[in-house]
Amino acid sequence: MAIDKDLIGKRIPSHTVDIERGQLRFFAKAIGETDPVYTDPEAARAAGHRDLLMPPTYLFCADSRRSDGFDMAAFADIDVRHVLHAEQSFIYHRPVHAGDSLTFEGVVEDIVSKKGGALEFLVLLIEVLRDGEPVAEVRKSLAVRDPKAGK
Repeated sequence: MAIDKDLIGKRIPSHTVDIERGQLRFFAKAIGETDPVYTDPEAARAAGHRDLLMPPTYLFCADSRRSDGFDMAAFADIDVRHVLHAEQSFIYHRPVHAGDSLTFEGVVEDIVSKKGGALEFLVLLIEVLRDGEPVAEVRKSLAVRDPKAGK
């Protein structure tokens, strides 16, 4: 089952997503966010933002809004039935607002094997750009279980 270590350093096709007010409002409500800078454009402007502020973890959702049909499981030749989202972290360089257009550029940063190869982690580093300038970095890990392990 081993994930091909030659994937380390391989670029994932980039994609661009428009950050929309309605999606930010929906996400803020879904996570229980009550600060009006995430739901009310006037409150956001009064707080010094140009439009609704994007909740911090929304970048994970925005990255998954690919329109190009890219399939990470096919890219890494892994069976999606044995994959779990393991971890994510964010480093922000500047705020993101409704109306922004973000480009996600990713690379396979590492492949880590645990438990004698029964569990592998595919680690991705994604740079998020607005007008070519970095706004954030997203690191996420996918856990891939060897279906033969433990049998």
